[in-house]
Amino acid sequence: MAASDIIKLLPDSVANQIAAGEVIQRPASVVKELVENAVDAGATDISVIIKDAGRTLIQVIDNGAGMSPTDARMAFERHATSKISSADDLYSLHTMGFRGEALASIAAVAQIELRTMRRCDSVGCRLTIAASKVESQEACTCVPGTNMMVKNLFAYQPARRKFLKKDSVELGHIVHEFERLALVNTDLDLTLIHNDVTLHRLLHGSLRQRIGELFGKSVERQIIPVSTETSLVRLSGYVGLPQFARRRGAHQFFFVNGRNMRHPYFHRAVMSCFEHLTAADMQPSYFINFEVDPERIDVNIHPQKHEIKFEDEQGIWQILVAAIKEAIGKTNAAGAIDFNVEDAPDIPAFSPDRSAGVAIDVDDSYNPFVSGIGVPSADTECKSRPAAVGSAADWDSLTSRFRRERSASLEEVRSALNIMEQSRQAPGRQLGLDELPDIEPAAVSADAADEQPTGSYITVANRYIATPVRDGLMLIDRHRAHVRVLYERIMSCISDGPIATQRMIFPETLSLGAADDIVLASVCDSLARLGFDISPLGDCTWAINGMPSALSAASPAETITDIIARVAATGEIPDTELFATIAASMARTAAVNVSNRMSETETDMLVADLFRTSSPNFTPDGLPIVITIGLDDISRLFD
Repeated sequence: MAASDIIKLLPDSVANQIAAGEVIQRPASVVKELVENAVDAGATDISVIIKDAGRTLIQVIDNGAGMSPTDARMAFERHATSKISSADDLYSLHTMGFRGEALASIAAVAQIELRTMRRCDSVGCRLTIAASKVESQEACTCVPGTNMMVKNLFAYQPARRKFLKKDSVELGHIVHEFERLALVNTDLDLTLIHNDVTLHRLLHGSLRQRIGELFGKSVERQIIPVSTETSLVRLSGYVGLPQFARRRGAHQFFFVNGRNMRHPYFHRAVMSCFEHLTAADMQPSYFINFEVDPERIDVNIHPQKHEIKFEDEQGIWQILVAAIKEAIGKTNAAGAIDFNVEDAPDIPAFSPDRSAGVAIDVDDSYNPFVSGIGVPSADTECKSRPAAVGSAADWDSLTSRFRRERSASLEEVRSALNIMEQSRQAPGRQLGLDELPDIEPAAVSADAADEQPTGSYITVANRYIATPVRDGLMLIDRHRAHVRVLYERIMSCISDGPIATQRMIFPETLSLGAADDIVLASVCDSLARLGFDISPLGDCTWAINGMPSALSAASPAETITDIIARVAATGEIPDTELFATIAASMARTAAVNVSNRMSETETDMLVADLFRTSSPNFTPDGLPIVITIGLDDISRLFD
């Protein structure tokens, strides 16, 4: 007897729930799909009403074209769409949606109530659906347009509903999605209401006005325009000035033909323009729109259409870089020299017959390239270098000269390594590795016991600390070391109770976007335990009245902004992990950076404190703090 066939066609309800897993991931996905449908329907005024961060209700009301009763029912069938009719239409898309999966996926996991009417009709249609099944369809009175209500999201998928985050996190995702849609549709009036509280009421206008309405007037004043037009692409938008770059929470948006997108390749192009204008860990804001021929892009590569493939990526990269650099150069943000300055000294015209008038004595005996330090000194010892460091006195002299000059370049470090290598090979008494002094064992943790600093430190480029160790040379990232030390101090204070607050003489005002305002309100109590004294002033504005005493030298606004960005990226976490996240952000903000100089004593204390911590090799974020260059690697550098 032959075996029965085992391949079967899935029911539509099951297929729709599978598709919903890709298209509808959280309440923000529903907002995106419904608002994009309203935009495609030609609406000029769209309102989004949310209850309980989208769990109970997501309602989108628009004044678009509306639907007939037949179209209203057909819209919830899988792959039913009015956007395209053939495969060739995929290469000339002018609408946000085109697959016909969104409404079918939403209907599979929620309860739907739809009211819609065309302007040419005198009566509208009311349709109710639950779990992909039409429960009723009847005529009703309504205004032209569409009113879509999605109730009890994931009611028919309890597992998916269980994995939703708390309301503040899900609402933050909704606000972020609303902001992306608002930036790309500046010609529309948009409203966002959550639990009867209006979060946004945006009127149509320019992109710059929309940026100010969404993220505050301060951001609007920190951006400069970018514009260019070529045969490949037409670019427009804004980039932030370098001095306003952020470590976290920068506003970074790409749009193509009125559609949001993520594009790591173009992001690297923007970052390359700020490479020498900001610190390595700083992120500039940008709002850049690409207008290209629809036939030269492919948007059909991701279920949510966030990723887009360009046919001419390399050419657009070059155009993007040139346009941004030109915009930055026009604002003198790149440090251009202005020769038209009052009271500038007169520069006489060059005359080959005129003598210089001043005799300059040149010391021919001085050669900076034979000096072990590379820094000129009045001491004759610095004018010539001994062939080898053959005695402890020579080594001590070399060390003391390094310690007098605290800021050394990489070439100077290599020169010092060369001297060390020669001292090991010199005749007579050699400076063996076993003779290097060690720090006290109690100051070194178990995971760093094999790499013990000697206590002789030099600072390289005001960023790294270099010291000899048994196996070669140890390099310590000074900023990251301070982050680790401060982090453990803050966590120790938290375990002992609330951290003391230092009141500010003049409270500082902090203006936030709606999404950041929600996050800050959710962690306000935790911040109070950590020593922050902040209070809401309304309209997404907060007053910073006090800071933790340990952060007295840090920027209050920068510290809180970094905390908001970290918490928003992490999502819903337990209180213990939340404290650790905030402590790491506080430590990173307060730690020394390249612009801060440290004395010899402060450097010694920092290294000692680092090796007393529980994990001196890594920051709380897992970044390396200590790197050891072995003797074999050092020898290869000289070879």
